[in-house]
Amino acid sequence: MGTFERFLSLWVALAIAAGVGLGLAAPGLFELVSRFEWARVNLVIAVLVWLMIYPMMLKVEPSCLKQVSRRPRGLALTLVVNWLIKPFTMAALGVLFFEHVFAGLLPVADAQEYIAGMILLGVAPCTAMVFVWSHLTNGDANYTLVQVSVNDIILVFAFAPIAGLLLGVTDLSVPWETLLASVVIFVVVPLGAGLFTRQRLVKTGGPEAIDRLAGKLKPTSIVGLLLTVVLLFGFQAETIVAQPGRVGLIAIPLLIQSYGIFAITYGLARALRLPFDVAAPAAMIGTSNFFELAVAVAISLFGLSSGAALATVVGVLIEVPVMLSLVAFANRTKGWFSAAAHSDARA
Repeated sequence: MGTFERFLSLWVALAIAAGVGLGLAAPGLFELVSRFEWARVNLVIAVLVWLMIYPMMLKVEPSCLKQVSRRPRGLALTLVVNWLIKPFTMAALGVLFFEHVFAGLLPVADAQEYIAGMILLGVAPCTAMVFVWSHLTNGDANYTLVQVSVNDIILVFAFAPIAGLLLGVTDLSVPWETLLASVVIFVVVPLGAGLFTRQRLVKTGGPEAIDRLAGKLKPTSIVGLLLTVVLLFGFQAETIVAQPGRVGLIAIPLLIQSYGIFAITYGLARALRLPFDVAAPAAMIGTSNFFELAVAVAISLFGLSSGAALATVVGVLIEVPVMLSLVAFANRTKGWFSAAAHSDARA
């Protein structure tokens, strides 16, 4: 790692401060950027995400995708955590904190909306940023792509029933345009670009040319990450300053959920003797959230200024710092999986 990468946590902290500062000093700028949307997906952030995940898409080799079916345990772990554990632990933590631990600190109506926002986050596993976290842990690009794709397919059928069950809503309306647009923008487009580039580079310079291009793009990927942080915190600067206490209260159970789900998935991956390049992305997918979908549903159900919308926004704000800390932890504990990877390569 170079000097810049070694101090990534510092640069992220500075990006957070810059985002809040710029959001307060120039709110009109962020309002202008927020208008560039398609189906509630911000296109400026989409471009930055492309910068981050394009190097990983270069590693996807179509001929290797079929080999993923021979290693089903990593995929099974992801699906069990995302759909049988995560939504229900998120709901339980919401009830625990906002009906008991924080009882008396908040109006009951607001507390119930915060619980609803947490539930919507818990039922929406991540689509886009998982590729970033997998790339930062040198995850298996082919396996990560399959994990994300299968989750997206299940999301289409499972989001509304599970969210409706936990929210007690029978006529939950899913913003299909947001769901489909996110899959196209964050998976199909960069994957297509990566496959096209890979094919051209292999013909002209061989596999070494792919590695050289990925190396050159690494600084661009980090810059994209930092600019994304600036935008996310700039968009919500006024909320952070106006309601710091509420933001802090919501962040507590969300942080416990994030680190708890990671610990469960990472621990199970080690118990299942999965190789690190499958275990790390599996844990990242379970921990991060599809916040575009969660925010869109919260706004449609409860309104733009609702507590549910605020809870989903807080989920957005804590995601990058939390996930970067987990990336660092995973990279430091890679040795936990080396023996398992060698002794059970078919996991």
